[in-house]
Amino acid sequence: MTALSEHLRQATPVVAERGEGVHLYGVDGRRYLDFTAGIGVTSTGHCHPKVVAAAQEQVATLIHGQYTTVMHQPLQRLVDSLGQVLPEGLDSLFFANSGSEAVEAAVRLARHATGRPNIVVCQGGFHGRTVAAASMTTSGTKVRTGFGPLMGGVVITPFPNAFHYGWDEETATRFALREFDQLLQTVSDPDDTAAIIVEPVLGEGGYVPANTAFLTGLRERADRHGILLILDEVQTGVGRTGRFWGHDHFGVRPDILVTAKGLASGFPLSGIAASEELMHKARPGSQGGTYGGNAVACAAAVATLEVVREEGLVANAAAMGARLRAGLEDVAAKTPAIGDVRGLGLMLASEFVTEDGEPDAATALRVQQAAAEEGLLLLLCGPWGNVVRMIPALIVDETAIDDGLRAWSAAVRTGTGAA
Repeated sequence: MTALSEHLRQATPVVAERGEGVHLYGVDGRRYLDFTAGIGVTSTGHCHPKVVAAAQEQVATLIHGQYTTVMHQPLQRLVDSLGQVLPEGLDSLFFANSGSEAVEAAVRLARHATGRPNIVVCQGGFHGRTVAAASMTTSGTKVRTGFGPLMGGVVITPFPNAFHYGWDEETATRFALREFDQLLQTVSDPDDTAAIIVEPVLGEGGYVPANTAFLTGLRERADRHGILLILDEVQTGVGRTGRFWGHDHFGVRPDILVTAKGLASGFPLSGIAASEELMHKARPGSQGGTYGGNAVACAAAVATLEVVREEGLVANAAAMGARLRAGLEDVAAKTPAIGDVRGLGLMLASEFVTEDGEPDAATALRVQQAAAEEGLLLLLCGPWGNVVRMIPALIVDETAIDDGLRAWSAAVRTGTGAA
């Protein structure tokens, strides 16, 4: 009998039959409040009527028009739509299917444009599982172990993870920037450094936001040395953090922006954006792909961007994120096992620790599983798996937030033995 790989283990026991809005329905008929959103993918909720209609219409007319063979209208419309929300000056786009592909396209472009070999990554970053992307991923060893030799030319610099270091944010930031300067003096000379890539909020690394001083410091150093700044907005983009792009919180413009996940409400689509001048430096034939910019995915993405705009979902993410965070902080204040609550917008997490302040993965898992029993679907992250994250769809309302918090409170009591 054939079966899925044993390594594709589900985080919850749910066998989903259908989805609607912020809910999933199991084959057992039970309704679940989905605060995973397909790992931040179903940005407009499950099966938003406008996205469904756009995809259905496109399926009936053109499913696949390979974009280096023929051009199709959904791709042209998507380019125009993204042009309305991209940072000023990032006016050239390349599309692929997954975040990993887009990250690798960004790295390839950076190396072509600068003629330099090295890429600086931040400790705790997640950029994908393909060879180059895994080589740049340091959110946990599971992506890298047994996979060597990995791509060369990757060097690692600290991220200002204040809770991890036990410092305040200013101290952590000062340390991270000082270490980056040290790296340029001791490991990767600026003349050998093509780019630095960073997530505005660490994703798999534990939902740790960057800050203005850190990203401004990287931007200044990149400009000084001719290094490109790549912002990996795969998880933080399209309104997730309460701003359209995660970096909008920090006032820093990237040279290359990477997007995926919430861009097409569940259809596989990713891309990179850069200035026309920079994109021109890619070598002929270096960009392409059989399925990239698929017509149905592009139609879904156009509809997604329309829904985000028409329904005010960026502002909703900010407002509902504030409501959710307040509730999480209230639970944490009563729960010694929760050491930190952090994140931006609807990208929030609670970190579980022992009495000694060490990572407590066992309790985090018990709480996450107890939440599923309460009808609330959540995921773990962080290097030790001791961080429980919440990423509901951007359409989430006050009722769903409050329902989620009630389930969360009950799950924490159960998982920590406080019930």
